[in-house]
Amino acid sequence: MAAQPEEAAGLKHPRLGENNTTARERKRNQGSDELPCFSNYALWKECFYEKVQQRCLSLQEAKVKMIHAQKAKEEKVKKREPCDWLPREWFSEETDSLDTRIYLLDKLLPTLIPGVEKLLMEVERKNVLAPDKEPTEFNPIIFLGEYLMRHNPQYGVSTKPGPYLRGMKVVTKEIKTKMPGTASERLASMKSEAENIRKERQQVENMKAQVKEMRKEALAIQFKEWTVDISGRIPVALVQSALRSFLDVVASIPTDAGKAIYVKKLEIIDTLGKKVNIDEFAEYVHSYTEHFSDDMFQEILKHLSQCAEDFKGAIRHDMWRQMFTDLFLDCDSGKVGLLDRQRILALLVDFYDRSSVIMKRRFRNPRQWPIIELQEIELVDLWGVLDDQEVCEEFSEKLVLSQTEISEGEILAYQPVSVVKSAEFEENDLDGDTKHTEKSSFQEDIETARQSECASADRQEEDFPGSDSTGNSLSRDGEPGSEKQVEEEEFGLGTKPDTETNMEEDHPVSDREPGTEGQVSQEEDDGIAETTNMTAGPTPEATAMTSEDKAVADMDVIASEQNAPVAEVVKETPARKESFSRQHGSQFGRQTSSETRLKDEDLLQDQNKGDLLTLDLSCRHSSYGGRIPEDWKCKATRFPDLGPIMAEIQNRWASRTRSAFDESCLNLPQFVQLMETFVGEDISLPTLKRLNAFIKEEYKQTEEEKTEQLEKVHHVSHLAQRKLLLEALFEKWDSNASGFLDLEEVDAVLSTFKEGMEKEALRKAKKHLCSRYPELSRAGKLSPKAFQLFLELIASEFAGDKDEAIDNLVEFLTESIKQSHMESLQSLTRRKWLHDIQQAAETSGANMDPVYKAVFKALLQDAEAHGDNKKISAYIALLEENRLSPERGQALLHYVACTTDDAPYVLNQILYRDMKGVSFEAVEGGKPIHVPTVQLHGNIHFWNYNRPVEERKGSFLVLPLHDARWRVFGILGLDTLRDQCEKTIFLTHEISFYQGVAHAFSKAYHHIFTLEKVLRMAVTALDWLYPRAPSIHTVTVYLLEPGKDKTWDYALCKMITTDNTGQKEIHSSPVLLLREENLLRDYLFKCIDSSEVIRTCVCGEHHIAVPLRDLSGQALGIFDISVGQHQKLPPHEHKDLQKMLKMAQAACSEILKISAEETEPTYVLEAEHVAKLRHGEILFHRFMLQDLRECVRKLNAESFAEIKSCAEPPALVHTIVKAVLLLFHPDWKGSEKTENWSQCIRNLDDNLIQEIYCFDPTAASVQVQAELVLDCITGVPSAAARQRGWVPAEHLHHWVHTCLSLAEIARSLRSKTPPSSAPLRTRFSCASD
Repeated sequence: MAAQPEEAAGLKHPRLGENNTTARERKRNQGSDELPCFSNYALWKECFYEKVQQRCLSLQEAKVKMIHAQKAKEEKVKKREPCDWLPREWFSEETDSLDTRIYLLDKLLPTLIPGVEKLLMEVERKNVLAPDKEPTEFNPIIFLGEYLMRHNPQYGVSTKPGPYLRGMKVVTKEIKTKMPGTASERLASMKSEAENIRKERQQVENMKAQVKEMRKEALAIQFKEWTVDISGRIPVALVQSALRSFLDVVASIPTDAGKAIYVKKLEIIDTLGKKVNIDEFAEYVHSYTEHFSDDMFQEILKHLSQCAEDFKGAIRHDMWRQMFTDLFLDCDSGKVGLLDRQRILALLVDFYDRSSVIMKRRFRNPRQWPIIELQEIELVDLWGVLDDQEVCEEFSEKLVLSQTEISEGEILAYQPVSVVKSAEFEENDLDGDTKHTEKSSFQEDIETARQSECASADRQEEDFPGSDSTGNSLSRDGEPGSEKQVEEEEFGLGTKPDTETNMEEDHPVSDREPGTEGQVSQEEDDGIAETTNMTAGPTPEATAMTSEDKAVADMDVIASEQNAPVAEVVKETPARKESFSRQHGSQFGRQTSSETRLKDEDLLQDQNKGDLLTLDLSCRHSSYGGRIPEDWKCKATRFPDLGPIMAEIQNRWASRTRSAFDESCLNLPQFVQLMETFVGEDISLPTLKRLNAFIKEEYKQTEEEKTEQLEKVHHVSHLAQRKLLLEALFEKWDSNASGFLDLEEVDAVLSTFKEGMEKEALRKAKKHLCSRYPELSRAGKLSPKAFQLFLELIASEFAGDKDEAIDNLVEFLTESIKQSHMESLQSLTRRKWLHDIQQAAETSGANMDPVYKAVFKALLQDAEAHGDNKKISAYIALLEENRLSPERGQALLHYVACTTDDAPYVLNQILYRDMKGVSFEAVEGGKPIHVPTVQLHGNIHFWNYNRPVEERKGSFLVLPLHDARWRVFGILGLDTLRDQCEKTIFLTHEISFYQGVAHAFSKAYHHIFTLEKVLRMAVTALDWLYPRAPSIHTVTVYLLEPGKDKTWDYALCKMITTDNTGQKEIHSSPVLLLREENLLRDYLFKCIDSSEVIRTCVCGEHHIAVPLRDLSGQALGIFDISVGQHQKLPPHEHKDLQKMLKMAQAACSEILKISAEETEPTYVLEAEHVAKLRHGEILFHRFMLQDLRECVRKLNAESFAEIKSCAEPPALVHTIVKAVLLLFHPDWKGSEKTENWSQCIRNLDDNLIQEIYCFDPTAASVQVQAELVLDCITGVPSAAARQRGWVPAEHLHHWVHTCLSLAEIARSLRSKTPPSSAPLRTRFSCASD
């Protein structure tokens, strides 16, 4: 070990009480005749520092006390006898007599003045100046002289100074400060400067205090924008999340303000229970931002305001999620925790079709992404021509609503023919020709809107028989309206049923910008009025409004004009309620209006509490519907030895909060997220309640369906139980944690099952196993998957129940192996070390450094604990293609990591096949090689050439590293050359564990290798997307990492960030996002939890979070796509985004499948065989090519008929066809076959389609002249063919670009050295071979 810095810095004073010499040294020094050497560590210095220092400190303390006492005494004298200010007459600005005055005041007058005072007092006492008295012998000069001699300052004779002398002393000090060049003048100048500095500092402190108070006042005002709970508090975790998210805002500021950081480190608060009030909030935020500049403080105020708005939206959505959660629990009558996804989608489509035009624009179309999956979209819809009119109208919805009124033609264009309307309404819809005209009277507009809205509400009640029309009142901020008014309206229904109407105002619950709410609400009402006027006109019921209703309507409109809360009043007539109860049962009919009102008020009060009740929805409902069979407890009782192992395995499983996507069913988090995506952002509470009631009433399941669903859940649970049981049995047999079992050993034990009566079943099962895992069978090994399959195959050959047969086999194999308590502890410890290797890979951010550290740590710890404290060296070499010296062999071993002490000799060394060593024998044979004594072997290559021959003793072990298909990709080497003990041989149990380490490293290595390919694929996808979607603001790619508690916790690792120009930053040190630290970015974690697409608005920017799923359907990463201020992308950009996401998901699934499967993958393109790390890039374009192949394959002669019919075709079509032909026949450049249109169209036939379908642009036999094709197609916009409606031309245009991209990748693979098999190189130490 290297010396500590403080020890290596040099000599220093000893610490008190520290003894620096041993007793033997002191005794030797006492017996010596030589004088002792007084070094810096001598004992006398300890005594000196201990005694003299204490004495000095005590004297200093006494002196300080004396000075303080003297000053206190002088202060008392000054208070009792103030200074005489007559000496101020000596003070003058005249500089000529300055020296004289200083001398007189300093040397003479302090003694002379008291003498003169004494003289005068003596003259007065002797009455010398009396005129009638005889002269005396008193001589004043002699008296004064005697006094001056007796009080000479040189002899220290001093008298008590009077007020005059004390005043003179003050004047003297002041005059001395005026004398240039003196110490007093310099001291006075220094004091003056210090005083000025103190005043300036005080002024600054005062200003800071004022600024602090002003900022606290501003923060207090800002606090009022937050939605607080009933006690007026907000969670501290929310404030922390806002402060943490501000760091991202600061990073994007181009000014110097971006350099500002918080005063202290942000703390982590993992609970919402800790809350702050207004004063605590101001103090808390100011403690982090007190050093912010004014501009930066204004920025954080804006950010906090935006976060407050986001929190309001989060509370609103939280209320919706509570309603959707209750809806799920109501629909899940079997309590299995699942709903039929296809049935829910069908109901959403039905509800969407029945909705009004205005509401359709608020909902998201359930026939489109993200409601349905990208894989469920037909290729023709994904790659075909867009219906620009419909999509563009949806895109400009907000602009139309806020700026212009909706005309009759637009309404008719959007108005669908409802399947449930009466014949009378259908006739009115088709024949209606009423046009909306502006009225001069504002009151007439109000009445028309109200009447039209009533008619629209009546029609919607007929469309949605399950809607809940119970009266309620909701303000803009979600506050309850007048309870008394609602009660009067509800109870008034029974007395005036003929004059009351079912009114409902569809004002959105969400907050809007100031000044726009009333406008949008009024425009929405106008839109409804126009629709009703066009179709059927107001009915008599709708026009009959009481004066009270009109007054309420007028007040609502006036309130909306004043930006005041607008109440939503929903009334229900007894006739309609009776009809609803008679038609759909008494479930809703039995509920009285008062009960409903109380329920609504409770819901609104919950919304105003400022609490997020569904924040941990996935955690709280993770076990809901998880039906564990009752025999699980019996299993634990039947196999007590496997119980602890099963519990340990369960702790290593993936997070339980993450849901896997299933196209046939939805669990609770997925259902809630799907419904939240469908309703969008601006939805009213009554509409939401109608949707819930509709789904609740229409979602029906037969008993057969319930039974089938329940059996499915039981089957999945049973398979999980069997997998856990067999995995625990495998670990019990694998006592040394090698990762594999010996097939012959397991076969020999099973041959004795039932006294050998089942040998035929065993033989058949072994035959099937060898065909399924040929490589493992040839090696005589059983992996955990192969072991589980082997037992299942054996049980399937038995007669009787298969589950009982497996239980009998497990019981037999468990009893066949016995372990002592020490062996069990050793196995448990070793498995923990192996788990640490896998944990390091999963939390490394696609970096190999932590994996290498974990591997060497496990090896060293085992050598110390279970290897008699051996001193070992370990190193890892990866097999690479030899492009440096091909004559020395096709492959080489590159040493990429090793233990610390051997780094100077082994790290980054290259071992060729023609060099000494047994490593290549292990690579070729695929089996470990153990050399007990290296000095006797003769074929060992020593990297440390300076090691003497006599010290080259020890053991050497080489372990091949296998991938999932049992191919060797490197070696793990260990030796004991640094251990000088005689017995340094590796024992059998040690070699088995080292094999387990090699297997764990292989899994970790390929895990990171797979993530590296996924990230490269993501970069390729973003490169493809950005030129086609310039409206996208930023894209961030996150990967999931398990947390400390792997079963419940996880983090998001920010890997790639792309700005609005397409510039990408791949983070070498990724930033981790934890759920408890990012409450305002909770949509990312909801996306991971539900594995569903999420659209939301955060900090004023609209985001689309798209999960990247693994093979099980769980999310392993996220594309966080920000579209900035745009609520929607333009139609063609939105379509291109869908294409990119579909290809990215398909490529990711293929990468994971290749990495996980133990069989050879199926390659489509030739370049995939040599792609290695760039395989992800090829896969992205390969799946796009396959999609386009299918689209082109569906074309026929009729598809090209329109293009062929053009005598003078558009230049766009001719250019695209020309590019396709030049891709196949570059020698046709400039010929009539490409330049003449009549010659070109002859090639547009089935043969061309077949050539396109089979064309491989990456094949070595294909010579693609990319420059020639690019010159032809450059400048042709991809949207041009789409806008003109030429489907074949658009398909061919995409196909050409995809082929060029693949050809470019293939060319770079052939011309450049391919990337090393190691994704990342690590600078570590290593040992010898």
